[in-house]
Amino acid sequence: MTAELPAPVAPRLRRPTWRDPRLAFGILLVTASVALGTWAVADAGRTVAVYAAATTLTPGDAIGPQDLVAVDVRLGDDLDLYYPVTDDPPQGLVALRTVGERELLARSAAGSAEALDYRSVAIPVTETLSSKVTAGSTVDLWLVPPAQSGAPAAAQPQVLAEGLVVAELGERGSGLMAGGAPTVHVLAPSEALPQILAALAGGGTVAIMAVPGPDL
Repeated sequence: MTAELPAPVAPRLRRPTWRDPRLAFGILLVTASVALGTWAVADAGRTVAVYAAATTLTPGDAIGPQDLVAVDVRLGDDLDLYYPVTDDPPQGLVALRTVGERELLARSAAGSAEALDYRSVAIPVTETLSSKVTAGSTVDLWLVPPAQSGAPAAAQPQVLAEGLVVAELGERGSGLMAGGAPTVHVLAPSEALPQILAALAGGGTVAIMAVPGPDL
């Protein structure tokens, strides 16, 4: 006859207490997770208001309150590179380079007029102008020599200046025309002025060529 074995006694589960290190660690972990999530959400929504160009600005354009709009952005450590929105907008500044519409106004893109080494030159439009030639766009100037009667071959066109910024376009009746013809006003560096002015005074034609860019 087989002896009966004693029935095993089920261990009792002990209710955790505040002194249980596992419970304390779990509470600490949950608290840290909640704090981290709250900080991440707050940081993601933290923005600052800085100035942006209301319309396209070209080198030499005076920058006034009417030329600026406020834009809320996240900049982090780059905030010092731009103009924060204050009660007193930047005063006495001109654009040192082209600033596109709604582009943030960087401190490096604005300064005093003395920092500019450009002059506006009116180039008469003698042929159909590309639709890509607009204020703020970049163009090259080419000199097309006049055809010489009896010459064995026409003289080859040559580059006058490259990478010039268009300041504005003068249409008929706008008051920005030269000699009654539509014109394109380009910003030429001082060292390029003698060559450009000599070409305009000569018998050739100055052609305006749009420089291919992202929109072309």
